[in-house]
Amino acid sequence: MHRKFLYFLTLVHHIRDIKDPEHPYSLEDLKVITEDAIEVDDKKSRVRVTFTPTVEHCSMATVIGLCLRVKLIRCLPRRYKVDIRVAPGTHATEAAVNKQLNDKERLAAALENPNLVDMVDECLVPSYE
Repeated sequence: MHRKFLYFLTLVHHIRDIKDPEHPYSLEDLKVITEDAIEVDDKKSRVRVTFTPTVEHCSMATVIGLCLRVKLIRCLPRRYKVDIRVAPGTHATEAAVNKQLNDKERLAAALENPNLVDMVDECLVPSYE
């Protein structure tokens, strides 16, 4: 089987069960992420996930993006660059959220916050339904 396709399947498998920080449903259940929103470029070692918040003023958009990033960093080989984006036109502060989710210093600071790390870890606990 083609390696790019295997990575795609792996990514779908790993992120489909991430729980929404405010609702008892997965991001897949809420249509925040879909298979169409995952791009893998194995030759360039890049992965992009574009997610759609449930509402235009979603206060948890950066937390959702952080959950996606942390999960991908944990499951992908280190050579991959991960890019997390809000779908164009789906969030009131789209540019600010995208900047925050892809800035190394901001991500490092966020991951030093124990309360935020606890929230992310809670969202990443697999549900065995």
